[in-house]
Amino acid sequence: MENTWELIEIVLSNVLSWQTLLIILTGILYGILAGAIPGISASIAVALLVPFTYSLDAGQAMILLTTVYMASSYGGSITAIMVNAPGTPGSVVTTFDGYPLTQQGKPGLALGTSIISSTIGGIIGTFILILFSVPIAKFALSFGPPEYFALAILGLTIISSLSSDNLIKGLIATLLGLLLTTIGVDPFTGFPRFTFGLSDLGDGFSFIPALIGLFAIGEVLVQAESFNSKPKKIDEFSQKYPNWNIISKMKFVIFKSSIIGTIVGAIPGAGGTVATFIAYDQAKKSSKTPELFGKGSLEGVAAPEAANNAAVGGALIPLLTLGIPGSASTAVLIGALFMHGLVPGPELFTKQTDVVYSLFVALLIANVFMLVIGWWGNRLFVKVISIPPAILLAIIPAFAVVGSFTINRSMFDVGTCVGFGILGWLLKRNDIPTAPVVLGLILGFMVEANLRRTLLMGDYTLLFTRPLSAVMLLIALVSFIYPFIKRKKKTI
Repeated sequence: MENTWELIEIVLSNVLSWQTLLIILTGILYGILAGAIPGISASIAVALLVPFTYSLDAGQAMILLTTVYMASSYGGSITAIMVNAPGTPGSVVTTFDGYPLTQQGKPGLALGTSIISSTIGGIIGTFILILFSVPIAKFALSFGPPEYFALAILGLTIISSLSSDNLIKGLIATLLGLLLTTIGVDPFTGFPRFTFGLSDLGDGFSFIPALIGLFAIGEVLVQAESFNSKPKKIDEFSQKYPNWNIISKMKFVIFKSSIIGTIVGAIPGAGGTVATFIAYDQAKKSSKTPELFGKGSLEGVAAPEAANNAAVGGALIPLLTLGIPGSASTAVLIGALFMHGLVPGPELFTKQTDVVYSLFVALLIANVFMLVIGWWGNRLFVKVISIPPAILLAIIPAFAVVGSFTINRSMFDVGTCVGFGILGWLLKRNDIPTAPVVLGLILGFMVEANLRRTLLMGDYTLLFTRPLSAVMLLIALVSFIYPFIKRKKKTI
């Protein structure tokens, strides 16, 4: 008992010192800003800050980098909602309903829902991290190639939710995304596929420039076709924030999405982006008003945002307990751990307990800081729609080009951004949804690589004889067929 009280005293003294609180505040401010800039993903934001942690002790360095990771996951929703330009891959799903709400003159509702859902998701993810680190890490380790393939297929069935107006067009868009992921050097044989002799295509298209192009540049081209030089006026309703009654009606969706985010985030290689698609799909299927999804549903904003931030806690589970990075951002974090002399794994919990639990408490405090800063900052963010369209149509492509170039310092990535922007424009002109293309880009490699690994392990029967894989494939089949059956019943 004495050791327990002594640990509590050490942890509180570490976290509640003015230096640590200032570090948490700095991490939140920097993370939100970095996340809001298209092209600066959470992993890039964390990586850029690693050199500045040399002068900090191990515990403070981990607190700073982890709060940046968490805050940037939320920050991406700001530009996703305001200008349909997701700052991070995890905020792609937020554009589906966040941007339509802005177009309806309700950005305050969308931004308020986003910050509240992100905070609740972050807190739930942190509590699960504290209470169930070891069991969830063991569950994540049970995933082999068949399970990863099944998970990817399950993710692809979300197409039915992303393209409810026209399932065939949604299927075409998904197949296009999957086709684009085949470009590059074959990961197993080293044979170049569809590269046309271009060395820049050896690794395929860079995901972030493609993402920025599809959404930001594509939207700019669409807006340019119906250009209106008059800025939108902010009336008394546009800054209205969600009240407690609105949030309480979504409490089940937020809680369920937070659980999904934590579990999927704990699976190495899945990450918060996959979690947001799954959470959105489940929210739509359980909603009383599924017809509003994609047209300005607050549930459609709450679900992905809760899942995205809960996935931060989930991704930290395999990192801290097993030394396995669950996402690109935690891959950077594991490097920072080693740099500061911390070895992730079971011994981290026994030999440096104070560092681990100081991080847990700091994450809870960071979520509170993020709520306060995000809530009051929204009053500034909401004024973006008062900027004249001519200025926005010039600024957004500039940010898109700079963000695309910054990732690899490559003009080819800039060309990728522009090319995917034209593709996004053509898809929107023909009423083909862009979201399934992103889904295909995200899950394409996971589908191909893990199917081939499964075949190397034996044959395709492994997909159906391994219980977890078989269950997920069955759920995927039901999820894909159900919308067709439901639509057929309506026509009868």
